[in-house]
Amino acid sequence: MILLYFDPSLGAMIVQAIVAGVAAVVLFSKNAMYKVKLFFGLIKQDDNDDVFDDINIKDSDLENKNSSDS
Repeated sequence: MILLYFDPSLGAMIVQAIVAGVAAVVLFSKNAMYKVKLFFGLIKQDDNDDVFDDINIKDSDLENKNSSDS
């Protein structure tokens, strides 16, 4: 029987590879399942969903900031 020597750095590399593999599988399957559900119409895609719709900036606020920067 051949015994291999595992030093701490090799053990850490093995753990990191396992964690990265699990994360890759989870993220890939999540994206794949979203596309499958979208294809079959189980999820409705909202085209009007904009991240910046909730931010309200008035033109006067921009003008005040620009004049104070000078």
